[in-house]
Amino acid sequence: MLHKPNDASDPAIHTSNSPSPVNGNLRQLAAALLDAAPMREDLLLQALTHRSAGPVNNERLEFLGDALLGLVIAEVLWQQFPTADEGELSRRRASLVNRESLAQVARRLRLGDYLKLGSGELRSGGHARDSILADALEAVIGAVYVDQGFAIARDMLLRLFAEPIARVARQDARKDPKTRLQEHLQSMHRPLPDYEVIEISGQQHAQRFAVCCRLTDESLTTRGEGTSRRRAEQDAAEQMLASLDRRNRDA
Repeated sequence: MLHKPNDASDPAIHTSNSPSPVNGNLRQLAAALLDAAPMREDLLLQALTHRSAGPVNNERLEFLGDALLGLVIAEVLWQQFPTADEGELSRRRASLVNRESLAQVARRLRLGDYLKLGSGELRSGGHARDSILADALEAVIGAVYVDQGFAIARDMLLRLFAEPIARVARQDARKDPKTRLQEHLQSMHRPLPDYEVIEISGQQHAQRFAVCCRLTDESLTTRGEGTSRRRAEQDAAEQMLASLDRRNRDA
């Protein structure tokens, strides 16, 4: 069971006694996150401070929020899909916690309006960049956990991700691997994979096909086998999905 951490022991969390620089708009954000419950404004400001803005920034809170988000989403999927195997659950989780999905939630909250960025990031439009928005959202999640504890942070996540979770629940889990891979890549705005027969073995009446599945925008390939070209392509697509799952978990 997770317990609320004692943030006073962490020197990276700002605990200055100086007046809070947070304005009324940021207090509105805190109220929206916590359904009008109060929150430490200095902690929320730190969660919205990019590393380009100084040494007291949101990276440690982001680390904490990423772990908490993964746990809560995994729990929800485990409950909603009791017959799904690990691979399917991992794919569904990846679709909910990838950079693009997190940035969409951050935009709904208008986090970009509150970000504290260094001058270089300001000039380059960092307040609208997916990676910065996604990291800030994870840091905000971490800040809520530090300030309010696990139960309230979990309730907040269930509210923020209610629509994305419902969308995933509506998806057809029985789609074949090629379709799932295609839809996954399209959701990431990536090109579709190439399939190539690389080997045909066996007698005419008992042939086996080997197919290579290749992602065209990076050097990642998988091999699939089957008694027909179609089955070999499906197997190669399944192996590619598994490779992407492993990489997402290791990221």
